[in-house]
Amino acid sequence: MLAAVALLAGCGFDVQSPDLFQVIRTGPGERLSLLVNDSGTIACDGGKPKSLPDPLLLQARDLASSLNTDASSKHSFPPSARSVYSYTVRVPNGTFTFPDTAAAQRKELAQLELFVVQAAANPCGISA
Repeated sequence: MLAAVALLAGCGFDVQSPDLFQVIRTGPGERLSLLVNDSGTIACDGGKPKSLPDPLLLQARDLASSLNTDASSKHSFPPSARSVYSYTVRVPNGTFTFPDTAAAQRKELAQLELFVVQAAANPCGISA
């Protein structure tokens, strides 16, 4: 039995963790794109993956479930005259877009906006 395990381990199976979500923020300043992977990495603006701090990884995993629900529910979040930023979120269940003002209606969206600011600062090193 041990030989079988050793043989399988040596076969070079390259199992990759799934992406939790991608969020793209547009508005004043530069476009910001974050791709969060369940392995604990984040790719900032298409760059090489960086290690995501544990608290942000836990937050991202919690957010992924809520964001998948929003994508499945086909929620519509129209922009308002007060909107500054627009967010496009891609999750396994689909893609949806919302303006920053929608965060007042859904706490998950407010949490995502906070996640974007925190992750952009560390580990991405981008002032958001």
